[in-house]
Amino acid sequence: MSYAKRLLHTRYRLNDLEGSVTFYKTVLGLVEVRRQKSPRGSELVFLKAPDSEELIELCYFPSGGPVQVQPDLTHLAFEVDSLEDFGRHLAKLGMAYSDGPHFKPDGGGIAFVDAPEGYEIELIQMGPTGPGY
Repeated sequence: MSYAKRLLHTRYRLNDLEGSVTFYKTVLGLVEVRRQKSPRGSELVFLKAPDSEELIELCYFPSGGPVQVQPDLTHLAFEVDSLEDFGRHLAKLGMAYSDGPHFKPDGGGIAFVDAPEGYEIELIQMGPTGPGY
């Protein structure tokens, strides 16, 4: 039998490619891996977190119509060392968490920040027993 071997990337289509690329690089510290144009004309930017293998594909395809992300439709989750430190990083950028941080008794926790286009980003601080949710 043949099964899917591993997750390679997740695509988010958006209205403002460069604004979103700036957010993911500046706020989250993601690294741009490559840019390309798809056969159908989409502009694609692939990003990754420094310690991850999976890529995030940001896609700009204006002929597909405007992107309207519904609330609580999807989110990306990233591990951070400290939600308090990340909150200070956000404050320096003039931003704040949209929800949280919420901590478990073991020290793990979660928080959320709003990305451009209405997408949501979850930040997870691991505790000794695992994720903070």
